[in-house]
Amino acid sequence: MPAPLFPRDRLFVIAGPCVIESDRVNMRVANTLAKLAERVPGGIIFKASFDKANRSNVGAHRGPGIEEGLDALAEIGERTGLRLLTDVHDAQQCALAADVVDVLQIPAFLCRQTDLLMAAGATGRAVNVKKGQWLQPEGMRGAVDKVRSRQGRHRTEIAVTERGTFFGYGDLVVDMRSISRMAAATECPVVFDGTHSVQQPGRGRGGASGGVREMIRPLTLAAIAAGANGLFLETHPDPDRALSDGPNMIPLNRLGDLVDRAIDVWAAARSRAPKRAKR
Repeated sequence: MPAPLFPRDRLFVIAGPCVIESDRVNMRVANTLAKLAERVPGGIIFKASFDKANRSNVGAHRGPGIEEGLDALAEIGERTGLRLLTDVHDAQQCALAADVVDVLQIPAFLCRQTDLLMAAGATGRAVNVKKGQWLQPEGMRGAVDKVRSRQGRHRTEIAVTERGTFFGYGDLVVDMRSISRMAAATECPVVFDGTHSVQQPGRGRGGASGGVREMIRPLTLAAIAAGANGLFLETHPDPDRALSDGPNMIPLNRLGDLVDRAIDVWAAARSRAPKRAKR
């Protein structure tokens, strides 16, 4: 029986570039993640999108498209042995993506799309649903129920992801209570998106999304201490030149240190306190 993609008793990580880029960038990231996976208890899932359908500007880079993108992901999986995750945006994409990747991800803006959620559940692949930036934690129960409604005889692995909530104009804030509330409401492992949670939608140059990269580390470690089962971290060798979401990505050469620290926090937060000696 294969190991679970979303274990509850070991830290797992979803990481990769925001969008599929050149073969050179894709493999540089993937090879680094494959080495890092050796010390991550629950393993690493490689993430990259074949299409970014919700870009801020009409001229922004969206990705190579589904056919070329899935070919690139298949090659990454074959060359590194990493399990794979990609976004799907409509019901028709689910079966095609499921032939290649291990996890279908529902973007936050689409977490209420019934047909999409049900189609993802019907594939038998694992599904990660990102919480909408406007949605209360308990609201994710409906999204999970839609995925489960089509799982048939198979038992679909489902995770839900916290990625911050809109506060005011063009900013996100993370309420750490959301992690335990969403876990209780959905009965699913909870992933914390440490990179999109520091995004500032529409506040970058030219109306693109900005981000507060220096807050990735403290929020990520706080989320692990608060009970998150896994982490979602977008990374790139040179985030300032990334084709998408560079301001809220962690540099690839700093990812290992953050993951190592998260493993330490996981262990400390979940270890039993030593018994006090009787006086």
